[in-house]
Order: sequence, then C-alpha cells, then structure tokens
Amino acid sequence: MSIADNVQAVRARMEAACDRSFRDPADVRLVAVTKTVDVAGVIEAVEAGIDCIGENRIQEAAGKFGGLPPVERHLVGHLQTNKVKRALELFDVIQSIDSVRLAREVSIRSETAGRRMPVFAEVNTSGEESKYGLEPDETFAAIEEMADLGGIEIVGLMTIGAFLPDPEDVRPCFRRLRAIRDEIEDRVIPGVRMEHLSMGMTNDFEVAIEEGATIVRVGRAIFGER
Repeated sequence: MSIADNVQAVRARMEAACDRSFRDPADVRLVAVTKTVDVAGVIEAVEAGIDCIGENRIQEAAGKFGGLPPVERHLVGHLQTNKVKRALELFDVIQSIDSVRLAREVSIRSETAGRRMPVFAEVNTSGEESKYGLEPDETFAAIEEMADLGGIEIVGLMTIGAFLPDPEDVRPCFRRLRAIRDEIEDRVIPGVRMEHLSMGMTNDFEVAIEEGATIVRVGRAIFGER
C-alpha cells in the first residue's frame, strides 16, 4: 500500500474508534510522525491530506524541514535544554516538556525571540524508568509553576503509553492522563488551557481515542516499518 493508502486507512480506523466512543472525528487530530522518513515520503503524506507532522530529533528536523511544503510541525521527542533555541526556530509546538527546568528555558528563549510557544506537559503514566515525563503525582505542582512563565502557553498533556503487545493493557495509561487533565481543569489554573490530550501511537491509537485523545501520533501505520 502507498503512503496515501495508509493515511486513508488510519483515518478510517480513527473514525471507527470515534464512533465506538460517541465522539466527533473532527475532534481528533492526526499527527504523522516522520522520524527517519525522507522528504519525498513526507511530501507524499502531505499530499494525502496530512496537515501536521511530528519529529523526534532536532538535527533530523533541521535537515528535512527546508524541503517541505507549509505544514504544522510538532516536536514530539525529548528536548535537551541546549537545543531549545534551535527547536524554537524549527517547530510550531513542543509536545515534550518533561520538567519545570526545561519549561523555564523554553520560556526564556521564547520571550527573547518575542513569541509565546504552545507546549504540552509530558507525563510518564507508565512508570517506566526508560521514559521521560513528569511523575503523575508531581504534575499538578509542576503545571502551577509553569503557568507563571511568560514565554510558554500550556495547551495540553502528552504521554507515551507502555510498550505492550495488547493495546487494552495500555488503556490505564490513557485513563490516567485523562484523569490528570480533568483535575487540572478543575483547579482552574490561570494561563493553563487543557485543550489537548496527545496520546496513542501506531499500536494503540484506537484505544487512546476511546479514552479521550484529541491528538494521536502515528508513524509506522503511515510510513511502514523503519
């Protein structure tokens, strides 16, 4: 199947998941994760209707973005503080704010550049030591600290679920992120908008949609094994 066929197939699966959970498909956005995909492959996806891409690494994005048509660009991988300046030059949204320290650096650099960067707070809902993200119990205090930073705008939460063969076993990770989002909303923190839940990838995006994802990050199901 072509990349265009794959995009269509993923969208059909998204719509089916929305139907099962009584949601409007228009409320869930597909971010195509283009890690290791060449410019031609990304262009094919954009021509098939993809309007938002996600990249994991600054260096790869820098070498690729110049050859792409206009499309929204999200950083979905871990960001080191020494690469924040370049990330701000390349991306429209940073989904992977995994510490208050990183949030401060993004804020400082954003204010220097005269902008306010939309960001997601990344939460480690699986408890796996190999994953980045705020600890769930620390998320509320961290969000309150981040809310005072003038160079960022917190617009949602992101998580990477546990890597498990059965998507049903990942469902608790997504439920936990949604519960954290709900509690943050209940606290009504000034300057914080919990518009988005970015959760779910190729193996589990349908379950994520059923649990309230507004953004799913799909790579392999669109571009194939890499």
